[in-house]
Amino acid sequence: MIGKTISHYLIIEKLGEGGMGVVYKAEDTKLDRIVALKFLSPHLLGSEEEKTRFIHEAKAAASLNHTNICTIHEIDETKPASGEPGGQTFIAMEYIEGQSLKDKITERPLKLDEALDITIQIATGLQKAHEKQIIHRDIKPANILLSNDGVAKIVDFGLAKLAGHTKLTKTDSRLGTVAYMSPEQIRGDHVNQRTDIWSLGVVLYEMLTSQLPFKGDYEQAMVYNIVNEEPDLSKITELNRSFELISIVKNALEKKKDNRYSNMKNLIDDLSSFKENLDLKSSVESDQDVLVPSIAVLPFVDMSPESDQEYFCNGIAEEIITSLSHLEKLKVVARTSAFAFKGKQMDVREIGQKLGVDHILEGSIRKAGNRLRITAQLIQVCDGFYLWSDRFDRVLEDVFSIQDEISLAIADNLKVKLFAADRAIVTKSYTVDIDAYNDYLMGRYFVDKGRKSDFLKGIEYFTKAIEADPNYAQGYSGIANAYYLLGLLGSEMPSKVFPKAKEYAEKALQADDTISEAHTILGLVKVHYDWDWEGAEKEFQLALSLNPNSSFTYYGFAIYYGAIGKAEEAITHAKKYLELDPLSIFAYNAMGTILLRAGHYKMATKHFQKVMEMDPNLSTTYFLSGQVDMKQSFYDQGIALIERAADLENDNPLILSSLGWAYGIAGRKKEAKQILVRLQGMSRDRYISRFLYAKIYAGLGDKDQAFKYLEEAYQQHAMSLALIITDESVENLRSDPRFMKLLKKINLDNYFSL
Repeated sequence: MIGKTISHYLIIEKLGEGGMGVVYKAEDTKLDRIVALKFLSPHLLGSEEEKTRFIHEAKAAASLNHTNICTIHEIDETKPASGEPGGQTFIAMEYIEGQSLKDKITERPLKLDEALDITIQIATGLQKAHEKQIIHRDIKPANILLSNDGVAKIVDFGLAKLAGHTKLTKTDSRLGTVAYMSPEQIRGDHVNQRTDIWSLGVVLYEMLTSQLPFKGDYEQAMVYNIVNEEPDLSKITELNRSFELISIVKNALEKKKDNRYSNMKNLIDDLSSFKENLDLKSSVESDQDVLVPSIAVLPFVDMSPESDQEYFCNGIAEEIITSLSHLEKLKVVARTSAFAFKGKQMDVREIGQKLGVDHILEGSIRKAGNRLRITAQLIQVCDGFYLWSDRFDRVLEDVFSIQDEISLAIADNLKVKLFAADRAIVTKSYTVDIDAYNDYLMGRYFVDKGRKSDFLKGIEYFTKAIEADPNYAQGYSGIANAYYLLGLLGSEMPSKVFPKAKEYAEKALQADDTISEAHTILGLVKVHYDWDWEGAEKEFQLALSLNPNSSFTYYGFAIYYGAIGKAEEAITHAKKYLELDPLSIFAYNAMGTILLRAGHYKMATKHFQKVMEMDPNLSTTYFLSGQVDMKQSFYDQGIALIERAADLENDNPLILSSLGWAYGIAGRKKEAKQILVRLQGMSRDRYISRFLYAKIYAGLGDKDQAFKYLEEAYQQHAMSLALIITDESVENLRSDPRFMKLLKKINLDNYFSL
């Protein structure tokens, strides 16, 4: 064929050969361009069925005009040779200078950002095909061509099927390449667009790992694994510890097609969101993350005779978390996420995948009188192998040395090099009084429950702890934290709780200035109450230098940067918070709020939707998600979400004010004013922030009343006032001269510009 002219195409060279066709590079002599010519394979020339499928490929691909789909120029047939019944059918298509994805991934696994970019391009092309009711059915690396300028092109629609149409081949035949087939495709069941989603999931897995998710020494073994076995997602964990990436791959490879992504758009949205988040980190930071070992410490199981030592078991695990989190070269998951698996019978490998860590510490405690038996096991997530385990039979007073031994054993087995200063931090005891320690653990136990009554109970126990040991820095810090959380609830006058949080944080630092938590609380008080922005930044920097794994400090830093209008810095710190506490609802809501106020509405919605999946009855998330819709003028949708939040928690002033604001900007003034009356009635019995009234009046467009209540909020030191620069509810007030006057009072004028 080389050198021959077929129609107006001069054959230059052979490019390749597959099951259905032979492809040549050719010159289009009419239009003076290079094309690719695909001929039906010689051994199939006499098959009408294959010829029909070949023509079908041309028609299917030609109907799709998209950047990520190889363009079909025409289909034609050569003139038959003398004495032969017919000519040879061929397709003229776009010539792509580059290589196939198959060739590329045989060289090496792709970098994460490159694999994501290619997957998004392929998915975008398939979305176009699916909109035309065309299912490809043979997505694999060999059918993806990569141009030299980085564009991915889908080729070979030979097995494409119009949704709802009968197959082009025999009913019982299995079409496609087994390694990339979906379970329903293998069984010969009805297929829809989700079969392409499965195949693309396999391709993504292979790009990331250079391995197939379902292997087999022979075809039937591979078929069995595809239908019955789960993919080994630990390979993905080794590449990137994000639960989000694992979730995307897992969702694409769900056995039951109804559990898979329902359409390509949803897959594209998740991939794009993950890639956007990934881009927030520099490549240097990403490389460092891969090299740092990671661990989650699960709550210890209570094996005591009376099963009444839950607080003690939780406390020991939390103390180990705190000790390890001081090590910069170890990633330690926060308590909230690690404790999410309490009481659940789950394989450590699944837990590790969800938390994005490569090691798990689990254990049990039996406490009887003054005797302790503590067992601990350090487990490698990828294979469930025990790296270390030990049992400690001691008296209660030895609990401090046991914790030290466990922490040091973990560092040793994870090859974390400890200098003398590191060892001193890991083994540091803040009290030697066992009664004070016991009361401290009980205080933590109550504060971690998260309700106002529990915060107050926690303060009682912390107070007992510092009465037993007046130099117990952690006890003072525990009280400071409880008062800060009371302020965060918004049910107490700021002047009643924030000064106390500051007082006890300072007492903690007087006893021991290395308490990271106390520095963070001081920073948060300087943000929410003192409006001391430079002082807040210094406290957060100090806190992180003392504890580089503190999710609490990353939260504080994110709030600080959001308050002064530095959106990208806020997002970066919120992302780190979420990375360290990947199952924390509070972390997702914090990230969503920061994204909302930075104008990243699509990403904000994704984070709020994630929380709704985790807890469909959490009111806060609905009103935050509703505010995203209101900002985009989707008023009916936004109001419906905020009303849902109000239905779930009908006496929450923050939610009611958000609903009043939404009614106001949607022109439903009567309903907005009814919310105002309701809040005024509630204020007779409880503290209601004046900022909430200002928010509703801003929604109504009544600027005079809005500024009146903002002034009262200033007098109250209302917590929300610190975030006024980016708060979406007062956006229409920012051009008013009174807004800048208010900012000067709270020291934000230098951070604001219209």
